[in-house]
Amino acid sequence: MIAFPNCKINLGLNIIRKRKDNYHDIETVFYPVDLKDALEIVAAENNRNEFNLTGLPVGDVENNLCLQACDLIKKDYPELPFIKMHLHKSIPVGAGLGGGSADGVFTLKILKEKFLTELTIGQLTNYALQLGSDCPFFLHNDPCFASGRGEVLLPVDIDLSYCKIILVNPGIHINTRWAFDQIKPAVPQKSSRQIVTQPIETWKDELTNDFEKPVFKHYPQVRKIKEDLYKNGALYAGLSGSGSTVYGIFNKTSTLKVEIPGTYFSRIINLK
Repeated sequence: MIAFPNCKINLGLNIIRKRKDNYHDIETVFYPVDLKDALEIVAAENNRNEFNLTGLPVGDVENNLCLQACDLIKKDYPELPFIKMHLHKSIPVGAGLGGGSADGVFTLKILKEKFLTELTIGQLTNYALQLGSDCPFFLHNDPCFASGRGEVLLPVDIDLSYCKIILVNPGIHINTRWAFDQIKPAVPQKSSRQIVTQPIETWKDELTNDFEKPVFKHYPQVRKIKEDLYKNGALYAGLSGSGSTVYGIFNKTSTLKVEIPGTYFSRIINLK
């Protein structure tokens, strides 16, 4: 069975407070984007799991969330057969786009559909949250306002069908723990849930990502991407997650003339 895990962007991201469990409460809007990996899962012919990778590099293969997802379910359902997985990566890793999280969740969904149809959405949500705070979003995969760790999801009505997005990643790995350490948590004056229902022309002045200030200070080349996107007519531009991907939202009729270094990853995608 083949599936195509997609990425997401964060429309705004505010760190509200640090919790007693050392996680942080956040507020953000997750928005799905059609940049996709490809994931194939079949029953293995041998008595062992097999995992193959192609495409963009992923770093630590042994901690891949596809394998972790399989291990989580296998603990509760030892009758799950050995499986063979092939993952082709098109979404940059560690880029604030949630590609690894999507891969893990789509693994859960395939295993349910192909081998364990009795699994409930509640069980899948529990497994997804064990994989990562943003993972439950990919079970829904529609625009959502996220709070708590990122697992408390409420649908939001956003129409960006007249827009296209450019994703630009300079290949810089930003340590998430470092990024959180730079933030002083606070409740924003206006929630991203409210701002994204306003005309997009108002987002530039109101919709903020708390990670931008420290990331842009430490990595000026990331800040420059956002500046260049606005210079070229972006309706809104921002950092996704803790970075280092910056996205710009443009009207579909716009002609993009953004100069992007050849060493950077970039994609232009129509929004739905």
